[in-house]
Amino acid sequence: MSDFYKSAAFHTLGCKLNFAETSTIARQLTDSGYQKVSFDEKADVYIINTCSVTENADKECKLHVKRAVKANPEGLVVIVGCYAQLKPEEISKIEGVDLVLGAKEKFNIPNYLNDLQKSQNQSIIHSCEIEETDFFIGSYSIGDRTRAFLKVQDGCDYKCTYCTIPLARGISRSDTIENILKTAREISEKNIKEIVLTGVNIGDYGKGEFGNKKHEHTFLDLIKQLDRVEGIERIRISSIEPNLLKDESIELVAKSEKFVPHFHIPLQSGSDELLKKMKRRYLTKLYTERISKIREIMPNAAIGVDVIVGFPGETEEHFLETYHYLNDLPISYLHVFTYSERENTEAAEMNGVVPISERKKRNKMLRILSEKKRMQFYQTQLGKTLSVLWEHENKNGMMFGFTENYVRVQKPFDPDFANEIEQVQLHKIENDGTVSAIPVFERFLERM
Repeated sequence: MSDFYKSAAFHTLGCKLNFAETSTIARQLTDSGYQKVSFDEKADVYIINTCSVTENADKECKLHVKRAVKANPEGLVVIVGCYAQLKPEEISKIEGVDLVLGAKEKFNIPNYLNDLQKSQNQSIIHSCEIEETDFFIGSYSIGDRTRAFLKVQDGCDYKCTYCTIPLARGISRSDTIENILKTAREISEKNIKEIVLTGVNIGDYGKGEFGNKKHEHTFLDLIKQLDRVEGIERIRISSIEPNLLKDESIELVAKSEKFVPHFHIPLQSGSDELLKKMKRRYLTKLYTERISKIREIMPNAAIGVDVIVGFPGETEEHFLETYHYLNDLPISYLHVFTYSERENTEAAEMNGVVPISERKKRNKMLRILSEKKRMQFYQTQLGKTLSVLWEHENKNGMMFGFTENYVRVQKPFDPDFANEIEQVQLHKIENDGTVSAIPVFERFLERM
């Protein structure tokens, strides 16, 4: 390691998986002698972990490069992540960028920093062919948030026509159950109360090889084993494809004392015609069955949905079909994405381009529907006694946290409760959309 560079700052764009990987990269650098500092502080190295799911994510990368250069014009700026793998040449031309690392190289940053000098011209690129990323490197986040994101799977074998992730992350591959259980125990020993399982397509867990040994496990096998690990209080499953979410997994979550009743299930469109054009691996009939199964055995579960508006060929009739389908579905909230053209995808070459103004209009309609769904769901939870994991942030004298079924709750700030799980009774929906809570202990005293 160069004696000159001693501090490092990090910024993450995109998904929970990126947060897990940034945290792992940060630990590598601190183990190599770097001090971790805030991204807005003067640092010797700035590392930006990028996303490329939407056009805005690409633009955000450029904004954060400017932030880094402003904080320290002499600091090294390193770009990693999906955008770095997909468009290394484009990134290398951004003023201020010194080093671009691809999917294979990003976990070896300390080695690349040796003898690297601040560039006055074009940055240095180290980027593999995506076919070379046929290995798995485990990651988890700790220290930045109350919850830990634990990476169990990477890459994707699906060929959705709008998506660049297989080009950015490679084939589907997984960690071994033994490694995941070991990491989960390490996390629990650090007083982290909740683990969120992350990956590109976690329902596909078990695919790929680890070393020379083929996996012989499934996602159901994994969650069965995690359910038995002592010391973990909560486990949350991140986004999982509807065709890979089996009845057995839903039933395990319903019976588990660790897995929380919260599912996030991508839909993308309520039109079967568009689902076929997207090359999704299910139609609305199967999706409806998944939601019905969850509601049947977990009436209070939170169910989140991903949906894309403005996909090529999405007519007003297609959009309204999606809108009415979601409106009738017993879900809790939406994540709405406006379709943006991505190079080297089939959808970018399709006819029926939807005007940008229409895409924005449809996005707004679904975001309003999402808030309506969220408030309806919160209303059903008022008066119930649930457990809240309180976060550290003090915002205007209030602290916030999430119940097991993902209701965002607030109460007056008390630092003694940060990173603690407390039983509360949900009281009322506040103007900011959160729910105020009364601690069960205080309710007990009131009744005495």
